[in-house]
Amino acid sequence: MAVRPPRVIVTKIGFDGHDRGSRVIAACLRDAGMEVIYTPPWQEISTVVKLAIEEDAEVIGISSLATDHLIVPMLMSALKEAGLSDIQVIVGGIVPAKDEAKLLQCGVAKVFHPGASLDDIVAEVRRLATKCRELQGEKYER
Repeated sequence: MAVRPPRVIVTKIGFDGHDRGSRVIAACLRDAGMEVIYTPPWQEISTVVKLAIEEDAEVIGISSLATDHLIVPMLMSALKEAGLSDIQVIVGGIVPAKDEAKLLQCGVAKVFHPGASLDDIVAEVRRLATKCRELQGEKYER
């Protein structure tokens, strides 16, 4: 049985409309052979959760430039409430150290800062997609 490529949502939640970084990451992940679901900016948390279910996502990448990372804990809670705790969440962008600690504490798998290597991002997303599949165990027969 062939294993499908990782399925990743790249999105922006909240009111931050700066999407250049998220577009670069989405293209990079696509070029690496992943299935990428890219959304425009200004997504609501409920929309991202619904999309994660519909698209069978394994990783959600949130881009933040203007403090929208501060609402990621609400996304993590919404994913948990929807029974989607196995989905791995990463955040990329301008995230101060004190906020990074809060994100990691609420369950974010990794925070990438400006200047992070695209190769490192691709490798981490692959690792996290595998982790999601392992957490799903027998549930993963897609």
